[in-house]
Amino acid sequence: MNMPTPASALPPSTPVPDDGAPNPLDLKVHAAIARASSSLSPTALLLALIDWSCHLAGSPGKQLELTSLALEHTRRVSQYLREIALATPDCPAHDCVEPPRRDRRFAAREWHDWPFNLMHQSFLLTQDWWRAATHGVRGVSRHHEEVVAFAARQLLDLFSPGNYLPTNPVVLQRTLETGGGNLARGMIHWLEDFERMAAGRPPAGAENFVVGRDVATTPGKVVLKNRLIELIQYAPTTGTVHPEPILIVPAWIMKYYILDLSPHNSLVRYLVDQGHTVFCLSWKNPGAEDGDLGMDEYLQLGFFAALEAINAIVPGQKVHATGYCLGGTLLSIAAAAMARDNDERLASVSLFTAQTDFTEPGELALFIDESQVSLLEAQMRETGYLTAGQMVGAFQLLRSNDLLWSRMVGEYLMGERGTMNDLMAWNADATRMPARMHAQYLRRLFLNDDLSEGRYPVGGRPVSLSDIDTPIFCVATTQDHVAPWRSVFKLHYLTPAPITFLLTSGGHNAGIVSEPGRARRHYQVMDRPAGGTYVAPDAWLTNAPRHEGSWWPQWQAWLQERSGSPVAPPALGAPERGYPPLDDAPGQYVREK
Repeated sequence: MNMPTPASALPPSTPVPDDGAPNPLDLKVHAAIARASSSLSPTALLLALIDWSCHLAGSPGKQLELTSLALEHTRRVSQYLREIALATPDCPAHDCVEPPRRDRRFAAREWHDWPFNLMHQSFLLTQDWWRAATHGVRGVSRHHEEVVAFAARQLLDLFSPGNYLPTNPVVLQRTLETGGGNLARGMIHWLEDFERMAAGRPPAGAENFVVGRDVATTPGKVVLKNRLIELIQYAPTTGTVHPEPILIVPAWIMKYYILDLSPHNSLVRYLVDQGHTVFCLSWKNPGAEDGDLGMDEYLQLGFFAALEAINAIVPGQKVHATGYCLGGTLLSIAAAAMARDNDERLASVSLFTAQTDFTEPGELALFIDESQVSLLEAQMRETGYLTAGQMVGAFQLLRSNDLLWSRMVGEYLMGERGTMNDLMAWNADATRMPARMHAQYLRRLFLNDDLSEGRYPVGGRPVSLSDIDTPIFCVATTQDHVAPWRSVFKLHYLTPAPITFLLTSGGHNAGIVSEPGRARRHYQVMDRPAGGTYVAPDAWLTNAPRHEGSWWPQWQAWLQERSGSPVAPPALGAPERGYPPLDDAPGQYVREK
């Protein structure tokens, strides 16, 4: 009989690596892969392709459907060719496929001339086939399906006949009319853009929108400055003001002055002119030395530091806190922590295009999975931050037709410079993000969805949105590809607080910058009382009343209803309480490149 070997006689075991400490060699390799692949994970794409192709290979029914669809497309093209051959001015050929509703690439009349009509119709049919091929394959995970469909769409867009001189009839016609002058101008535009990109300068026309001169011009003072923020208090323009101040928390992935653009479309100026005392955070544009800043610092040095300053400058008054995009997510975390700790300093919470549930985060989810995040983390450990170009590149890929190809065709082939406006200039004034904060944000919110599931820690203890009972005004936009409105709407089942939900026309940015008097604007709005019955988003869309015009007056009236009688304006800053005016608005952090 064999006796067990005494534990003391066993050889020492090999130490198991700590999962929380990445191997330095792995980090270097992953960072090198990220640099070579423009921060897109080739492994994530490969896994998606394997998932899709293997399940398609094992789905003979789907294969038959796709074969049948290809034959149907062939038949339609053949019939289209016959119609073209027999067409007369009085009886033109009818298109065999219509483009998607928002696809304007082939809207010009010239696309209906031979052979460009066949080119663009064949392209649209090919696009339709690939849409069917990449969707509806049983067994493929939803994320992999979306990644494969996105990759197919990018490849198709690359080879669109509208992107090239020989196959774009509009460009050819312009070239004949100008004797090639459009191409000469396009070359000049390309050289100028290349020089600007190489020198790190903003795009052409952005120099006409200087911060503090043309945009971000609402008068005020910086009353607090720390490692992470400058807090701006705006000067009153009315004899009396509502006693409760407004604190605006913008997203840290953008410069705050999207809410203080030109005087005619500045939300900050609008609020001040309506008799509100307005404070706004201006986040520092972080460098390598700020790579250790995390989500906790953004809460403590950002929101809570600003709230303490406001309490000192406007003592004895609750605050209307307002968060935009990720600033709204940060505000919801802070509000949940304050509710947990019985901190009653908030009069209301307003959230603009801010997600609190990240299970359906929009098209950005294409770039967020474990493989992608690990590459970004490795790259950010070397640089200390996520570059502005990486974020801009992701958004351009998501809307490649609008932000990339149409611009290239217009400026380089047609030779026409697009007109720069204040919103476009702001969009080009991008910011970086600290490595630690961005990694925590991606993992805790996007990957793990800790906030909506009650696991997000503040001060070492988790917070729950269900603790919030402060009135909430929540704004979403109909064409938001960053924070889809149905995702924003999920706040309804995360908190019992009274919610006024407003859905406005426009996109993630242009829908928020929607000043009174702007044409073709409308919104829907409806209240959900505290603890009210849940209404599904489609039912809400059917029942919510529609209003024409800007949503700003609706929100301002909501704030006014929850504010006290007007009082004399507070002074700018409070030197006796440690908050002297430090600088004129817009401060220095917003000017950092």
